[in-house]
Amino acid sequence: MTDGVFPLIIETGLGVDLTGDDATKAAVRAVDDTIRRVLFPRMRDVLPGGDRANMRVDATIAVPGADRVDLEIVRGRFPYGKVSVRAVEGGHRQPNGLVDDHGVEGVILVAVAVISVGW
Repeated sequence: MTDGVFPLIIETGLGVDLTGDDATKAAVRAVDDTIRRVLFPRMRDVLPGGDRANMRVDATIAVPGADRVDLEIVRGRFPYGKVSVRAVEGGHRQPNGLVDDHGVEGVILVAVAVISVGW
């Protein structure tokens, strides 16, 4: 994590946009995938003041077209904590076999999220 934050948990997730070439949609799905698979039943016991508002969340999303990710939408997927989100170039982009009316081939966009939680 950044700024000397003590990471308690690090988790990863994947998100895919099958047809829209939408980097934000893939990023949101990667974050949602990560959040759905993690449970912190005793998190309040280790957070300063026992308050989830003191939890620090650092999310890095690797996705093609990282500059097109709306970071505020991605940040909004986290229910609490001080959240830092950044998008970096990475992930995967591949033709999906679909061609639109203008002859443009569609793509599958895959995002990878790495999320650290601590204080």
